[in-house]
Amino acid sequence: MSDLLVRGARVVPLDAGVHADSYADSYADPVDVLVRSGVVAAVGPRLPDAGVREVAADGRWLLPGLWDAHVHLGQWALASRRLDLSEARSPEDAVALVAAAIGDGSGGPVVGMGHRAGTWSRSVTVAELDAVSGHVPVVLVNGDFHHGWLNTAALDALGLARRDEVVSEREWFDAYPRLTALVGAPTAEDYRRVMTQAAARGVVGVVDFEFGAPWTDWAERWQAGCDLLRVRWSPYADTLDAALAAGLRTGSELAPGLTVGSLKIISDGSLGTRTAWCCEPYADTGGHGAPNQSVEELRGLLARGHAAGFTVATHAIGDRALAEALAVYDATGASGSIEHAQLVTRDAVGELARLGLTASVQPAHLLDDRETSERVWPGRGERSFALRWLRDAGVRIALGSDAPVAPLDPWLAVSAAVHRGDPGEEPWHPEQSLTVAEALAASVDGRRVRVGEPGDLVLLDADPLAATPAGLRGLASSLTVVGGRVVWER
Repeated sequence: MSDLLVRGARVVPLDAGVHADSYADSYADPVDVLVRSGVVAAVGPRLPDAGVREVAADGRWLLPGLWDAHVHLGQWALASRRLDLSEARSPEDAVALVAAAIGDGSGGPVVGMGHRAGTWSRSVTVAELDAVSGHVPVVLVNGDFHHGWLNTAALDALGLARRDEVVSEREWFDAYPRLTALVGAPTAEDYRRVMTQAAARGVVGVVDFEFGAPWTDWAERWQAGCDLLRVRWSPYADTLDAALAAGLRTGSELAPGLTVGSLKIISDGSLGTRTAWCCEPYADTGGHGAPNQSVEELRGLLARGHAAGFTVATHAIGDRALAEALAVYDATGASGSIEHAQLVTRDAVGELARLGLTASVQPAHLLDDRETSERVWPGRGERSFALRWLRDAGVRIALGSDAPVAPLDPWLAVSAAVHRGDPGEEPWHPEQSLTVAEALAASVDGRRVRVGEPGDLVLLDADPLAATPAGLRGLASSLTVVGGRVVWER
């Protein structure tokens, strides 16, 4: 933790109800912000010299540091090394990209990611991958990370039963950590690179939901210099025993800036794979999706985590999964969050508020999912990514990316939450939009620039509350501060 004095900054107001036509006078006068020992110690005009490093803001705009409330940081760190399949519009496109990658002569395994099989007109087969890959292992990770399309060599290498279809949901999540034995794990350098990129966007902290990653991995990374941002490590059921044996619980500090988050549970699938558990059938398959565990198993996991001192983060995308999860929170007394909360009902929103749970939502997903949602969830668009319902009901909202499903970019998330579409595109159900101030307030982990708060700050060259849709996406930090320590400066 460090000391710092920022002089002459305009603190952006994030209070409820602040709109572009009423905020101007509230931060017309720049102030100085002093951080001592990592904590905001004073805020006011023309603070006296403090004998610490000073940064001249020159009237630029100051925010609390931004958080990404849902990332898979190891996968994001590896994304640049993987075959980009985001432009594959069919299985044939993906197979052609694999064939070209194998043809480059490297001879190593091919791991691709970013395709969205849920938008394709047919299912894929292992045989068609085998035809172009031979003995080279090929693993293609669907864009929502809920299934892997593997060839036979990869199935064998990961110890999976041979088949002619994809590996999905629980079987895939269990198998994914074994992929590191095939292609290697991200290095400390990989983590530092993506953390620096995040800091350049104003990010000061992330909630890491990496699969199969023990807490000791993060403790080792911290010692290797991956301490640029604040990190909340979150266990899954398979790493919970080790956490309990170490005496850990939510909020435990592993190192300064590195803490323990919530127990993560994935209760259902995704829209793209048609495995999100829904009350009404999918229009194209006639199925309802499915839970990843029985209600009794879900209740047991929440009860165990709650009894051990953990808050619980439960992935629930479909409205049926959400309803069942809320009933289990109510029955067990557990607290925490619903991750995604993509398809909701009015009743579920009321229950989220009553139970005091956080809705952890990734707005950039609506940019990819709106077309598929309208096609396979007809008539349910108004309650997809229903941020306005949540906000008006008093539900705490935390925005994130789900990187690498979407880029680790809080400005993309804020823009999607506000404009519900790409710049120049007709917004999708704009009645569910947030204001810029509300979206930013959902991106700062509940912090404000005030005395006693952590000294996590981001300085911007432009006023975010007055930005256009394209302007919001183009925002970046000129100074990012974590606990008084400058981690990014342009």
